[in-house]
Amino acid sequence: MGCVLIAMPKHDDASRLAELLKNGGIPEEIFTCNTGAEVLRKAEDLDASVVVCTRHFSDMGYEELSSYLPGTVNILLLTKDSTLLPFSSNVMRLLMPFKSADLVNTVQMLLPYQPYYERKKKKPDRSSEDQQVISKAKRILMERNEMTEPEAYRYLQKTSMDAGRSLLETAQMVLMFDG
Repeated sequence: MGCVLIAMPKHDDASRLAELLKNGGIPEEIFTCNTGAEVLRKAEDLDASVVVCTRHFSDMGYEELSSYLPGTVNILLLTKDSTLLPFSSNVMRLLMPFKSADLVNTVQMLLPYQPYYERKKKKPDRSSEDQQVISKAKRILMERNEMTEPEAYRYLQKTSMDAGRSLLETAQMVLMFDG
């Protein structure tokens, strides 16, 4: 997964936009740049996914910048010119002034797709002993309460969430009350 580059001629403007994106929940790292050359260096070094920029820098325009960037980098052009049409499929325009939610949503849309289940942190696998404790608790619930295996597991899950305990702790409590 890459990063987001904010490229503005004025450092303060770039910093404000970076702060808007961070506060808006953009999960990627966000870096600021002030020249086109700096964007090109950081895009290569940091594997950038999105560049948010204006039309002109001190050393080049956005068209030239786009021609030097890899085709996998999406560009969000912030402009007041409503007649300006993006010249490439990886360039998108956002008219200024804009709402911060529009900026965040547009950047989120331009980021590479990553399914929800991949974004979540993986939980460590349970040890075989822990898994046996959970299985025993499920069997007890199935026998005593005439539950199916999915119902027993769901009961353990819900009870553990409601009590603020881990699934293993809840299973251990079921075993403790059984014996």
